[in-house]
Amino acid sequence: MSRPAKTVSSIPGQARNALIKVGSDLRVARERRGESLRVWALRLGVSVPTLRRMEAGDPTVGVSCYAVAFFLIGKTREFANIADPSLDQQALSMEILRASRKRVK
Repeated sequence: MSRPAKTVSSIPGQARNALIKVGSDLRVARERRGESLRVWALRLGVSVPTLRRMEAGDPTVGVSCYAVAFFLIGKTREFANIADPSLDQQALSMEILRASRKRVK
């Protein structure tokens, strides 16, 4: 068995909470669709234990599992846009700050 990435042991609390929320939301989406763990895992192409870990927000579950889950619930576009540069308000604020500093000089 491979060792977990270093990022798993040092994951920031906000990121960990986000994973837990996503996992919980995916569980609700599965249940609202009337899908059992076994059937949903089969559709995702994972084992039931992996699906349980995913729904618990386990950071070791691969991103491809989430990609398929978002596809199954019709959220592929949202998943694809999660890091869209045009929606990155923090980077935009930094660019504006840098530009304003250049004008002052």
